[in-house]
Amino acid sequence: MAKKKRKGRRPAGAAGTRGPANEVRPASPPEGGPDPARRVRKAEVRAARERFIRRQSRRAAIRRAFTFLALGVFLLGGLYLFNRAAAPKPLPEAALTAASAAKCSNLQTPAAAAPGGLHLAQGAPYSYSEHPATSGYHDPIPLPGQPRVYTSPVQETQAVHSLEHGSVIMYYRASGDGALPQDVIGALGPVATNNHATYLIPYDSLPDGSALAVTAWNKLMTCPATITADQAVAVSQGFVDAFACTSNAPEGNRGDGC
Repeated sequence: MAKKKRKGRRPAGAAGTRGPANEVRPASPPEGGPDPARRVRKAEVRAARERFIRRQSRRAAIRRAFTFLALGVFLLGGLYLFNRAAAPKPLPEAALTAASAAKCSNLQTPAAAAPGGLHLAQGAPYSYSEHPATSGYHDPIPLPGQPRVYTSPVQETQAVHSLEHGSVIMYYRASGDGALPQDVIGALGPVATNNHATYLIPYDSLPDGSALAVTAWNKLMTCPATITADQAVAVSQGFVDAFACTSNAPEGNRGDGC
């Protein structure tokens, strides 16, 4: 009688071992193999580190943006302050005293409103209602920076544009009855040449009784021919100190030398 073959036993721990009722059990990880829980923890740490790096990068980008913004505001503010014309000042006491002694007019503001930027076509003539004009329509090109002392009249529309740029212009009657004495004219020359944006110009149409008219944008003071050289210098220099290159004019920082 043939012998029955015995079924071989599988070694303990072999993959696919069967338990009770022929249940197949999952294979156990080899001894020393990777732990799934540990892999999960590593992945979580790596993700947290990446999130931290991204947050730090965003914060750094925001800090850079705010730094550049603050720097831009600072530079723009500095540029504005640098280019802004200084505020006008009151006429100095010495100028007021000299004007009173010389029987000059009070300081006048001829126009109720004197907006800037009223340009004519280049070279176009214009008839002003006041003489000399201190504001209003004007040529698009102002007087050149040089000369500062003229011996013949200039185009008044250009002179008005120079006043808009913060200039002071001393107009004088050059000849005829009531002309400004030559010693006074000579004394006013250095006032023009030694200051920013200041001119000495003869003017044919000064009001009767006036030999000297000192002007800034929408500012005027007239004086008679009896004014002395010292008085004329004090009045004119006072105008320069009060109004030249200031925001009294719409573009008061654009005059020659401002």
